[in-house]
Amino acid sequence: MVNSLQSTTTLHNGVKMPWLGLGVFQVKDGEEVVNSVKAALELGYRSVDTAAIYQNEEGVGKAISESNVPRDEIFVTSKVWNSNQGYDTTLTAFDESLEKLGLDYLDLYLIHWPVPAQGKYLDTWRAMEKLYNDGRIRAIGVSNFNIHHLEDLLANCEIKPMVNQVEYHPRLNQTQLREFCKKNEIQLEAWSPLMQGGLLNEPTLTEIATKYNKSTAQIILRWDLQNEVVTIPKSVKSYRIAENADVFDFELTEEEIGKINALNQDQRIGPDPDEFNKA
Repeated sequence: MVNSLQSTTTLHNGVKMPWLGLGVFQVKDGEEVVNSVKAALELGYRSVDTAAIYQNEEGVGKAISESNVPRDEIFVTSKVWNSNQGYDTTLTAFDESLEKLGLDYLDLYLIHWPVPAQGKYLDTWRAMEKLYNDGRIRAIGVSNFNIHHLEDLLANCEIKPMVNQVEYHPRLNQTQLREFCKKNEIQLEAWSPLMQGGLLNEPTLTEIATKYNKSTAQIILRWDLQNEVVTIPKSVKSYRIAENADVFDFELTEEEIGKINALNQDQRIGPDPDEFNKA
């Protein structure tokens, strides 16, 4: 039952991951990210998603250390950036992230993008398998992997990824990828679930929102959860962080989910994973 901020999905290795967490993409290191994460933890959030390239791991770690929430109750995700992919460089990048966060282990570590250079993400994955086997990460996964990237990885790995974090919202509902991940026991996770605010005035969504006396953002996040997709909306405003979490007291009908699914236009606001290779 997804009925609270502490509700979790169980990854294929048995690790429990919260269905809803806080994303900190484009949140400035220092006071902004510290206040954002602390507000979320005080409100009951138990999952925080950062990345090396966000350059705010130190602030995330500071917020965690200053909160009253025990470390083992917080699910912390970070990601290895493209320029650090490869076996040895991934191991080094992981150490750097852990040091900045001030943590002894990570709950989830992701390959940020499928760098297409020959075998690059496969070498990166081998390093992640080592870190996992060494007990330094509780779960490992990928981000922005399309089906063909996953097929390549599954054919060449010892441990299959537990999570695939991708751009996912009503304009890009990734139906085939979602079905592929479900079939292979890979938990799909949404980044930019609110399309950076681009859907907040969408008529279908506003109509459903009015019915439930909710915001369009809350309708989208509820749609994520009912589609069995983990979601990590970002905000630096405490009232918005609270609002994003207030999605557990109602349920969309199958007809409403169908209407939202029908908004798909395969429209991205982020890069296409097959064309993105920024170092």
